[in-house]
Amino acid sequence: MTILVLGATGTVGTHVVRKLLSRNETVRVLSRRETARQSFPNTVEFAMGDLLDPATAAKAFDGVHAVFLLNAVSPTESHEALAALNHARDAGVSRIVYLSVHKVDNAPTIPHWGAKIGVEAALASSRIPFTVLRANHFFQNDLWAEQAMRTHGIYNQPIGGIGLSRVDAHDIAEAAAITLTTPGHEGKFYDLVGPEVLTGDSTAAIWSRAFGRPVRYAGDDLIAWQRANAGHLPPWMVFDLVKMHEYFQHDGLVASPEAIATLTRLLGRPPRSLAQFAAETTHARQARPHSAG
Repeated sequence: MTILVLGATGTVGTHVVRKLLSRNETVRVLSRRETARQSFPNTVEFAMGDLLDPATAAKAFDGVHAVFLLNAVSPTESHEALAALNHARDAGVSRIVYLSVHKVDNAPTIPHWGAKIGVEAALASSRIPFTVLRANHFFQNDLWAEQAMRTHGIYNQPIGGIGLSRVDAHDIAEAAAITLTTPGHEGKFYDLVGPEVLTGDSTAAIWSRAFGRPVRYAGDDLIAWQRANAGHLPPWMVFDLVKMHEYFQHDGLVASPEAIATLTRLLGRPPRSLAQFAAETTHARQARPHSAG
């Protein structure tokens, strides 16, 4: 079975490719950049193309049985996803697994959440068997804050004090591989969440233990966060992420016990914790200079 992974060079997509290869599946990836070919083993089929250019993207779907559909946050996210859906339908793809957002219906005005709501609706009317994975905030997003934590002892992701049921990208990838390659998931919506509710303060405390040095939460000041990121991120993305963090601070993003139990059954084990991720990340960083020498 040939599985096309879209978004294969990103945080989640790279893990999905590895999980599928470990299951001995034939994996194809689509990228705009020829240099991305070097990121994958030789066993991965590489297709050059752009979902915003139908002539180059359509051929990547030829002979594909299943698609993992992940679209990066961008002003064209919805268009790219719908283009992929049309290409999949035209090519006779028999299964799509789509990465969406946990409780996405609760905040449709967050730009990249609203885009995903439209794609979910399109999937439901596409007549292609589909599964939707609705993921909470990734542990891996904390790597954006790693330098600030190590250098200044500050965790600067303004996630607030109500809490998020954050999830490891490894668990997202495993859920994707399971739903892409085993039967019984058609029409299902799975919440991909972690085992605990994490606030800004509790997240900082976990990283503090992992680093063995104090790390404190920088607080909920979104104006300060916006100013700090204005020179590093495009304006549309800063706006989008500010709106997302406003929602986190006001409402949180907390999973139900039923969602955690369902994910545990799907994975065949409990979801990974932030403490596990932080410990592994710290160990990997410490081991790297030694192994390089």
